[in-house]
Amino acid sequence: MRCFYSLLLCIFFVESMVAQEVCSPDGGLKVKLMQEEGTVRYEVEYRGKTLLEPSPLGLETSIGDFSSGLHPVGSVMRKVDETYALPHGKVSRVHYVSNELTATYINAANDSLDVIFRVGNNDISFAYRIRSKDKCRCTIYRERTGFDFPAGTTTFITPQAPAGSGWMKSKPSYEEEYTVEEPVGTPSRYGLGYTFPALFHVGNDGWVLVSETGVSSKYAGTRLSEGTDDGLYTVEFPMKGENGGIGDTTVTAALPLLTSWKTLTVGETLKPIVETTSACNGIEPLYEPSQYYVLGRSTWSWILWQDASCNYRDQQTFIDLAAAMGYEYILIDALWDKQIGYENMPSLIAYAQSKGVDVILWYNSNGTWNDAPQGPKHKMDTAPARRKEMEWMKKLGVKGIKVDFFGGDKQATMKLYEDILTDADRYGLFVNFHGTTLPRGWERMYPNHFTSEATLASENLVFSQDFADKEALVSTILPFTRNAVAAMDFGPVFFNRQFSKDDSYGNYRRTTDAFQVATAVLYQSPLQHFGITPNNLEEQPDYVLDFMKKVPVVWDETRFVDGYPGKFCVIARRAGDKWYVAATHADHRPKELTLSLPWLAGRQVKLLYDKDDRTAGLKTATVDKMGNLTIKMQSLGGAVIYTELMPIPIPMER
Repeated sequence: MRCFYSLLLCIFFVESMVAQEVCSPDGGLKVKLMQEEGTVRYEVEYRGKTLLEPSPLGLETSIGDFSSGLHPVGSVMRKVDETYALPHGKVSRVHYVSNELTATYINAANDSLDVIFRVGNNDISFAYRIRSKDKCRCTIYRERTGFDFPAGTTTFITPQAPAGSGWMKSKPSYEEEYTVEEPVGTPSRYGLGYTFPALFHVGNDGWVLVSETGVSSKYAGTRLSEGTDDGLYTVEFPMKGENGGIGDTTVTAALPLLTSWKTLTVGETLKPIVETTSACNGIEPLYEPSQYYVLGRSTWSWILWQDASCNYRDQQTFIDLAAAMGYEYILIDALWDKQIGYENMPSLIAYAQSKGVDVILWYNSNGTWNDAPQGPKHKMDTAPARRKEMEWMKKLGVKGIKVDFFGGDKQATMKLYEDILTDADRYGLFVNFHGTTLPRGWERMYPNHFTSEATLASENLVFSQDFADKEALVSTILPFTRNAVAAMDFGPVFFNRQFSKDDSYGNYRRTTDAFQVATAVLYQSPLQHFGITPNNLEEQPDYVLDFMKKVPVVWDETRFVDGYPGKFCVIARRAGDKWYVAATHADHRPKELTLSLPWLAGRQVKLLYDKDDRTAGLKTATVDKMGNLTIKMQSLGGAVIYTELMPIPIPMER
């Protein structure tokens, strides 16, 4: 039965238990909040099926325990209805409607804990607010938040890496492989739990994507614990060794204190997962942008030409490549401070500007929290150095920065992210973070935050043949996990057959050319660093290059078409009046798919497809009057469908 707003809040008593329910506007999604013997739990149902069994809530703090000994004192229900623009997201405009329940409890010291649940048609966000009449600040030692999944649930989750591990002690940096259909409770690779976002398949009952948003300098980034045998995962704070051991593992802030928001996106299919805007819903911008920031595409010598290419002449070559492709930017990566030199940067930047190309500069985040040697170093870790450097960039017309090697989720690290973003906006710079944490709502909170890596990205194609062998598999997982909750700087699109400068050595690419083109649409980021090299201009047909010259990086709409993580993925995106549909698959045999595209019924479309020789072909196709179109892909292949501007009617049958 449909749950109307006036009936959404039901409070009933069964012996010592107090239970309250809040439903989504359409009545399909329900959260039950239960308080019994001083503890608070919640459970989640979607269309009558249990997706989360009773799961713990609460906090342990310096002003008392908010996980036991709680007494209910009241609750408030309200409707949330907001419309907002998302200038560099996977959609351009969002209408967010949910029902919000705030249940208030007091602990033994008479301090208050508000448990806040917002329930939309497919999304749940919840957080805690601590209030006190006589205390000014509070330290949270531990969250008791948990997610208890039913038996038979399987996972697509990525493990937490040990603090200070990895290259030059730069981890954790959210660069680990995802599980594929592992049962809940399977020990993680490092025994340290898992990072957000985490995708759970609850058998035939549905899907749940768990993540976190709204993290600023006032909180830490959290993660999931190891799972118990019966499917319980709890929230963990950062490890002591993160960020080089600098900073507390707890959270301290002034009262009233609002925690981060944990988010759950649920559905019977993967459609709500792909299309969710849960990371931005209910999150307010922390400042107005100082200027309009231009989104765009970039060339990037380092990805295939590596460290030696960070010299004046090679950067000119990639500036020329950006100009030939009509791209907005060139990324001048690590080591430019030594191999080009500060004294030569003004003329190189001026050269780029003369070609209609703007410059993004790489920086090491480092103060003392990693051993990475690449420079520039010690330019981003303190306010005086940062502002001096940014003033220099502003005078030269640099438009953005890529800041690398963070290695932690502590509150102190979150403050560094916020300080870099805030100062960068003051000087008209956009920011891309690498070797980094998951951006938790930052696309809306910080208007000059463009994108972040926070995944095992394309540089690993160069470093590891095993990763190159799994490139297609990765493409079928990230759109349902990492890229579902935030922009992701993967660095896609490679046409060299071997991942090297002259295509004559290095790891082998297993995927087709059409697959590579598809990743330009499949991976969402308002700043795309493509792996195209100058030789590709002579090797690829004009229709492939024309597509890569025109492919958008921002979208008005995103739709899930079909797919299953680890097997295949088909996603449609709209920019203005044009639709782009990208498909990839991980099968080592050819694959045929009949796609349902009802909004394109009767339309003539262009199809970039896999030819027998694994190059990309182009042909015209027509979506039938029922909205169906069949595509064929080679092993580890892909396809891209894109529309003309005007519909072409199908003749009426006689």
